[in-house]
Amino acid sequence: MIESKYLQDNMQNIQKLMNIQTLKHFEIKSLAKLLRLSKIREYEDGEIIIKEGEKDPWLYFLLEGKVKVSKDNCEITTIHKKGEIFGEMRIIDTLSRSASVHAVGRTICLAVDTLAQSKLVGSGERDERVDFLHLLYRIFAEYM
Repeated sequence: MIESKYLQDNMQNIQKLMNIQTLKHFEIKSLAKLLRLSKIREYEDGEIIIKEGEKDPWLYFLLEGKVKVSKDNCEITTIHKKGEIFGEMRIIDTLSRSASVHAVGRTICLAVDTLAQSKLVGSGERDERVDFLHLLYRIFAEYM
């Protein structure tokens, strides 16, 4: 896996997020916050992205390529559409991963650190951590 640093919330990156169907109606302020807690990850064919049974804080948006989802070594589905989300159960529970996800060919994802909200600080009347949790739930609702 090749991984970027946490992303910058510049207009160029925000515009790229606006091209993702699930995110196109979000406010610029929300997309900027999402970027600051996200990384770009590139995987090679067969590389594991999520391992069944492990705990990790990442939520993924598929940007390029495709992934195979499997449980107990049985393929469940293949995700191939740009902007599709996987690892989304992380938003609603803190349980270990219920399935594994592997890259099929070269695959690029936007990986959102759902625990990185602890890096955000309260500011004025609005608490940044609460805003981020609200954003994650809204992403989940838009996707559904």
